[in-house]
Amino acid sequence: KIPAGKYLIRSWEPEDWPALVRGVTNPNVTGTLAVRFPRAYSEEHAKAWINLCAMEADPVNFAIVDGEEAIGGIGLTLQRGTRRRAAEVGFWLAEERWGEGIATTSVQAFAEFAFAQFDLLRLAAYVFAGNNASVRVLEKAGFTYEGTLRSSIIKDERVIDELVYALVRADH
Repeated sequence: KIPAGKYLIRSWEPEDWPALVRGVTNPNVTGTLAVRFPRAYSEEHAKAWINLCAMEADPVNFAIVDGEEAIGGIGLTLQRGTRRRAAEVGFWLAEERWGEGIATTSVQAFAEFAFAQFDLLRLAAYVFAGNNASVRVLEKAGFTYEGTLRSSIIKDERVIDELVYALVRADH
């Protein structure tokens, strides 16, 4: 469990599946996520994801929770080989909770956890060009813009540039 202001970042629990389905069936949420969720994200999809997260030897995927309700998700993709002390962070938040500062607080707390738990030197985040809300979250959380990967994403048959942000332990 990771405290994030008045919110909590914790492992996904079996009873979180309805909130997960509500959150990721909203195209305003999934439209900016690199991970492709099935268009008809179902109870079965959500339960399978939660079960998969429960089997992680070192948990890297978590729910963002307000009280007992999951309102978002946050996770890491750990790198390997020459990048073994780096990770990519990704997050989403239910649309009805946008604009409350929850994502910024969660990313800040999660970054602290990630640096400590996995002895990372670098956290990177990749943002679709035009996703200004996520850019603001990352900048407020201390991430620095490093560049643009031109035409690097194809989402819903659109070609999109991707912005690279990073938080480096030495600067943190």
